[in-house]
Amino acid sequence: MSEPLILGIESTCDETGAALVRGRELLGDAVATSMDAYARFGGIVPEIASRAHLESFVPTLDSALDRAGADLSDVDAVAVCAGPGLIGSLTVGISAAKALAVALDVPIYGVNHVVGHLAVDELVDDPLPERFIGLVVSGGHSTIVLVGDIATDVVELGGTLDDAAGEAFDKVGRLLGLPYPGGPHVDRLSRTGDREAIRFPRGLTAGKDSVRHRYDFSFSGLKTAVARYVESFQEAGHEVPRADVCAAFSEAVNDSLTAKAVRACLDMECGALVVGGGYSANSRLRALAAERCEAAGIALRLPPLRYCTDNGAQIAALGAAAVRAGAAPSPMDFAPDSGMPLNIPVVSTVG
Repeated sequence: MSEPLILGIESTCDETGAALVRGRELLGDAVATSMDAYARFGGIVPEIASRAHLESFVPTLDSALDRAGADLSDVDAVAVCAGPGLIGSLTVGISAAKALAVALDVPIYGVNHVVGHLAVDELVDDPLPERFIGLVVSGGHSTIVLVGDIATDVVELGGTLDDAAGEAFDKVGRLLGLPYPGGPHVDRLSRTGDREAIRFPRGLTAGKDSVRHRYDFSFSGLKTAVARYVESFQEAGHEVPRADVCAAFSEAVNDSLTAKAVRACLDMECGALVVGGGYSANSRLRALAAERCEAAGIALRLPPLRYCTDNGAQIAALGAAAVRAGAAPSPMDFAPDSGMPLNIPVVSTVG
């Protein structure tokens, strides 16, 4: 008997995603983004994001179904992101998912967006290891988790105390006058710069902080150091060496991320590191993680670039994992949770 067909719906921020997954096989997915609408604002505008989800949802769903060669009547369960995310954006996706679940008379699973960034790896690689360390890095999250089961057993070990990695990249891009979003432009320039030209600080890596915040990150001090460096050139009337600044800044961020993720693997005796999230597309992160994992004898799993940003496939993958694990469906009255904790991969696992 074939495994159930799971429809995944993603609407946490500025991407509207829908995908169909059967077991660990992605049958079809589609994503619509409203990113271009925010360039003149220099950041996400929640109200615009919510309206964009309303406009994009039906076309995106139709496209995913078409690519999967499926009809809505074929769907056995609906998975939707319950959080974390923008409350208005989450509400659009959850409302649509509940309507579909009622109309189709199928169960609904409210799942964790951040955990979904790790679950999507199952769609492109072998089943996830029984126990592993996950590093989720994006515009809103820089988090290390210990995973026993992706749908039922996730423990947060540490995270950022201020800016997330992707957020810090965007802010540095703004300091350097780069187009929004700045992260990809900073990454591109960093490849042509000298990583050793400037020594920027690594937060929470010295003294008591390295013990108290063993798996935590802080990038606000780094961002300030970059700002002061740039200002010193501007005040002197000199051209800012943008490529070197980007390269040294990128090295500081990725040094912290990969060092602490590998440390967690060794401390917890986990032989695998799974990385996910929009920032996992960063070229230096991928190279440094591969280098350090190989040196430590740790298996590294990185998503293809198409699955780094938010997408319906990650939600459908986590929903499929919940069904396999025998998790009870979510109650129909569950609400969006903008601060959904990572130890709740699926709403039905609470209590």
